[in-house]
Amino acid sequence: MFDDFDDYGRQLIAFLTWMPDWAASIIVLGLALAIALVIHRAGFRIVTNLVAEQDLFWRSLVARTEGPGRLAVCIFGLSIATKIAPLSDSQQTVIQHVLLVCFIVLVGWLAITALHIWTTVYLRRFKLDAADNLLARKHTTQLRILQRVAVTVVGVITIAAALMSFDQVRQYGVSLLASAGAAGLVIGLALQPLLKNLVAGIQLAITQPIRLDDAVIVEGEWGNIEEITSTYVVVRLWDWRRMVLPLAYFIEQPFQNWTREGSSLIGTVMLYVDYTAPLAAMRDHLKKIAEASPIWDRQVVNMQVTDFKQDTMEIRMLVSASTAGRTFDLRCIVREEMISWLQKNHPAALPRRRAEIADWPSLRDAVPMERPTSDTVTSRQAQGGNGRIK
Repeated sequence: MFDDFDDYGRQLIAFLTWMPDWAASIIVLGLALAIALVIHRAGFRIVTNLVAEQDLFWRSLVARTEGPGRLAVCIFGLSIATKIAPLSDSQQTVIQHVLLVCFIVLVGWLAITALHIWTTVYLRRFKLDAADNLLARKHTTQLRILQRVAVTVVGVITIAAALMSFDQVRQYGVSLLASAGAAGLVIGLALQPLLKNLVAGIQLAITQPIRLDDAVIVEGEWGNIEEITSTYVVVRLWDWRRMVLPLAYFIEQPFQNWTREGSSLIGTVMLYVDYTAPLAAMRDHLKKIAEASPIWDRQVVNMQVTDFKQDTMEIRMLVSASTAGRTFDLRCIVREEMISWLQKNHPAALPRRRAEIADWPSLRDAVPMERPTSDTVTSRQAQGGNGRIK
């Protein structure tokens, strides 16, 4: 096959003998690149049609390998063209060096693509939209963080390998290693935020204080973990705002995680009623409210008197639900239904103020009161008084 390419190349060079060498080289390289792109486009279309009836994995696999495949075909075509084109030694050296850098980039690109495909295949067994998705969130969070860290490492290695292919950079690297102490200190100080978040990402992936879709309270705000990158975390707040925090925040700062070991939560409803409130009837009605609601998970429903105030009793009602959002909705339902039931059936149980008027005969006899008349008030006003009866 390569002999056929050489024969075609010699025929093409013989046809272009009337042109300058640089022009003939450009035409040969351009034709090689065009042929490579046409071959890749035709092959990619054929493979796409073959997997059109397959599942999503094979279709996404072909789609993600389109870019690396195009680059590989172009490198192969140009490497053959450099042997055919009438290039000088310096020109051939430059082009081969460029192809070497492209090949290094291709290897890094293929590594990242393979990593992404493996992650996708591994996570297909876990469903984040399931009712109990604790295991799925655990594996998804761990793999996503490690994937981003691995992509960063592969990218750094690829760039370093490409730069080290240049003699000038290689010599600079050797001289840099000779002064590794001072250079390492300077680079470490300059990259401290990046390295800090990178290490925090690895620690989060291993210990997992947070996972994707965890319900958390950070900076006094309630929300869910929406995205975990290699440097920051996005928290989707309850009112659809987004709070962006660095990874190191969840290692260094305290926060609340409502779904650390499970998604079920117990909701608390506080109610203040009069001392005459029917506690047994209220307890029975609370059970009816919970049983009538599809949000209740059939685990916890309870009511207790937790404190006495000056004029009211403090009632604590507990109900449970499968998620934090459902727990909040169930609390609101219990609060509304219970107060409506009290207003309709036991209005006297609502909080009220008491006043007592005592009629003591001994008090009336001991402190006789002078009943004012109109003449008394008029005479006092004429004397400059304020009209008050003492």
